Amino acid sequence: MENDTYHFDVSRSYTRRDIFKILKIEDPGGGSWYTGYTAHRGDWFIFCGVGTPGRTGHDYQNRFVGNDLIWFGKTNTTVRQPAIRSMVSGKGNIYIFFRADNRSSFVFAGRATPIFVVDSTPVEVRWSFKSSSSNVTFPEEIVDPGLVVEGARKTIVVNVYERDSGARVRCIRHWGVHCVICGFDFEARYGEIGNGYIHVHHLRPLSEIGTTYRLDPVNDLRPVCPNCHAMLHQQKPAMSIEELRHIVNRTAGVSARASLVSEG
Repeated sequence: MENDTYHFDVSRSYTRRDIFKILKIEDPGGGSWYTGYTAHRGDWFIFCGVGTPGRTGHDYQNRFVGNDLIWFGKTNTTVRQPAIRSMVSGKGNIYIFFRADNRSSFVFAGRATPIFVVDSTPVEVRWSFKSSSSNVTFPEEIVDPGLVVEGARKTIVVNVYERDSGARVRCIRHWGVHCVICGFDFEARYGEIGNGYIHVHHLRPLSEIGTTYRLDPVNDLRPVCPNCHAMLHQQKPAMSIEELRHIVNRTAGVSARASLVSEG
């Protein structure tokens, strides 16, 4: 049967019953829908804890790095198991929901695609989201799309500063998903495929801090479009939001005047 594309709002909270209602299926009351991940009509639905053990007590260290999710399968999973092979095959949609404690509703992170798979037990997958994109360049990190890393438990060594798992969600919940610099709104421009798409910019890059600090998602982060995000980082240290907004407003004014002259 051909896959459907179900509509979930990125960063919105859903109970499993909410999800069953959208899928138009009965609540099974248990089984695979309640044990981490399950297949449905060719798609996969993943439910995971981030920064918290599950109800069984297992804590697989699921975490966000930028806007990507480092996710671990069940205890004895390997990349060779049919379920995992299907999940990372690129066929069908991968819907990922997460929560920061094991009693809350799940937050929809987005539809995801695998960037790489580590051949470990449990299997480790790095997911990238179609409805968001990485908001930071990780120093000294090399990620090859579709790469399966063989052998050791950790064979990729990276030098990254971890992002708080719920920071992006709390930032866009407060500021929205339009660019705070130029006002661009992806959903308004592109329709449903643009829903929830925005970069999140750190006003004070963690790579410049070099130590742990308490991140305030509302005061320390801002949603910006990819173009403005790239321009902010055209200089080091990064340009301020106010500086780039002034440039955008100034050039917009110049373009408007030029247009009036040409029409006249």
